[in-house]
Amino acid sequence: MAILVTGGAGFIGSHLVDRLVEEGKEVVILDNLSSGVSFLNPDAEFIKVDLASRSEIEDVFRKRNFSEVWHIAANPDVRIGSENPDEIYRNNILATYNLLEVMRKNNVDKIIFTSTSTVYGEAEVIPTPEDYPTVPISIYGASKLACEALISSYCHTFDMKAWIYRFANVIGKRSNHGVIYDFIMKLRRNPDELEILGNGEQNKSYIYISDCIEAMFFGLKADGRVNIFNIGSEDQIKVKRIAEIVCEEMGLSPKFRFTGGDRGWKGDVPVMLLSIEKLKATGWKPKYSSEQAVRMAVRDLLESMK
Repeated sequence: MAILVTGGAGFIGSHLVDRLVEEGKEVVILDNLSSGVSFLNPDAEFIKVDLASRSEIEDVFRKRNFSEVWHIAANPDVRIGSENPDEIYRNNILATYNLLEVMRKNNVDKIIFTSTSTVYGEAEVIPTPEDYPTVPISIYGASKLACEALISSYCHTFDMKAWIYRFANVIGKRSNHGVIYDFIMKLRRNPDELEILGNGEQNKSYIYISDCIEAMFFGLKADGRVNIFNIGSEDQIKVKRIAEIVCEEMGLSPKFRFTGGDRGWKGDVPVMLLSIEKLKATGWKPKYSSEQAVRMAVRDLLESMK
């Protein structure tokens, strides 16, 4: 039986597919390629599908038998939620509901879902554990929490099992969005000045992609009906320091221009650090600090742009 990976042509999904293929698994990728880039493993089958269309998903399940689903597909742009909430609803909530319904009707009872630290909103407990109240302040965070709730309800109602991973900022090779990518693109356009959204004091956790992928496989050791884990590094890095690292790696000394305020955009959580003690109990530990991950990711992106 095959393993289905939604969003398997994107940043995180493509790294996951590579790992599954390396383990000798038969992998089918569903992706609508809306991110503008695609990283398709030649040893995996690719099918272009819009998860907002249930009939397209049903057509795939009619032709294949799946043992499990890794649901990575989503619109990951937190900022777009304040501009176009419908886009977030369609690609996150509706897509997840459609997928769960097709899984239920085809007796596929195992789902691994990638969620986000933004479900916690502005947590007052740092590092934030998995049992902390979830009060998201962004449309994106709310959509991911809604997906978590749908998955949990399906698991308890239809005897399914789930592994839900709440990510810190995942960075590294193949990423095409986020603060590092934005800084590089801005500096390529104007090497003399760098606009930094907010005051530069936003302080968050960043995890390198290889650490993230490894963490997800360790989490599968848990055997509850709904298994929820935070995934992140054990420290934080400020946005201003990220800007400095990008400039160092590009050999530039631009003037920094801050847009003001303690957050970069509506829904931005300025301080984030997840407790990862629960996942560490399975034997996993991140290899890289936030600063190491940032520097490696900058080098990855600069190399890909040559």
